[in-house]
Amino acid sequence: MGRCRRPGPNQRVGTMPIFGLIDGNSFYCSCEAAFDPTLFGQAVVVLSNNDGCAIARSAGAKALGIKMGDPWHLVRSKRELCGVHWFSSNYPLYADLSRRIYQVLTDRVPRVEPYSIDEMFLDLTALPGNLFERCRQIRADVLRIAKIPTCLGWGPTKTIAKLANSIAKHEPGLLGLCDLTNPAVRAAYYARLPAAEVWGIGSRTAEKLERAGVTTIADFVAMDSKTLRDLLTVVGARIQAELLGVSCLPLSLMAPTRKGIAVTRSFGHPVTTWQELREAVAAYASRAGEKLRTEGLQACHMAVFLQTNPHKPDENWHSGQRAGRIEPTSDSMTLIREALRMLRPLWRGGHRYFKAGVILSDLVLARDQPAMLFAVTDPVKSAKIMTALDAVNARYGRGTLRPLATGIERTWSTRHDRLSPRYTTSLKEMLVATAW
Repeated sequence: MGRCRRPGPNQRVGTMPIFGLIDGNSFYCSCEAAFDPTLFGQAVVVLSNNDGCAIARSAGAKALGIKMGDPWHLVRSKRELCGVHWFSSNYPLYADLSRRIYQVLTDRVPRVEPYSIDEMFLDLTALPGNLFERCRQIRADVLRIAKIPTCLGWGPTKTIAKLANSIAKHEPGLLGLCDLTNPAVRAAYYARLPAAEVWGIGSRTAEKLERAGVTTIADFVAMDSKTLRDLLTVVGARIQAELLGVSCLPLSLMAPTRKGIAVTRSFGHPVTTWQELREAVAAYASRAGEKLRTEGLQACHMAVFLQTNPHKPDENWHSGQRAGRIEPTSDSMTLIREALRMLRPLWRGGHRYFKAGVILSDLVLARDQPAMLFAVTDPVKSAKIMTALDAVNARYGRGTLRPLATGIERTWSTRHDRLSPRYTTSLKEMLVATAW
């Protein structure tokens, strides 16, 4: 828990911290529309891996009654949804547009903290000029440069900024902007918004509060501090302090070190052969190695699992997992070797496998690792090979150079039948404009 700082009685309002939160509206759908203007105002849905279920919906899709998690194979044939534009998830495109938004923001405010792929906290403290006009201009610049519509809310703490952003998103009259720096304005919203709207209060916590007679945010901030701490521990006390305007959560400019990396996928079709399963798990291990090297980490522990489809009761069920410590490494070849060593005892012929994965944990910084006396892999040789591998793939695209064990045709790959082009990360798929 961060240390809460209550402003002094003589502290000027202009020196108080002001946090902003900006997020992309229906971010994945907006990314699809950024390169296809005909999608603006249309019903757009982005599907999960393997084109399974809805994970993002535009306002038009929500108006048609499409829910988060709706299985595509059940809803796509409905007559009333015939005009919906369905897309496979295109994560390289979404990540790149998120990066562009970050660049726009860092040029306009002193500090930016990426919170997720579509949300970023801003430091708006003591900025010159009219704050409302500046926020309006930031939102307009993100739309003009990154082509992503956003909402922006701000207040004296991160929790209030998050609440302001939610209000800006759900009240069209605010035109995507909400200022909660004024205590009187906050009090008016607190009196009519449920406590469950607050960042950090989930459904179970909300139920617990409701049983204690707390339904609105105003009820929550009025709770006795000892009663609140007994009910929700120090976390609840921190949320209350934040809602009262006492900043407990400073901006974090350094991303926390990862604790684990998981590469798990459902197959594009049921896998029934050892060769296909071996290729898939090798590919997952190789991808996990790429992620490790990107962040300068090594893994000391690995788990491998596989399973058949739990939603097909007419098929024989089988699942298994193996885990164990490994020599600290980010070498893809070593990770593949260890993953296949763990996978082999799990394999049972005669099953239709649905999903498999590789999970790395006990991650350590590679630069802090001492030299091993009896290393299985030559660290110098390994570093040279992995550096060359990553350099080639960075220049010519992921997968240009890869271990043969990961397969060539990859018939087991996740389905992306409705994938849009990778407009910004692949030269072959770049949008071409013609002028005459």
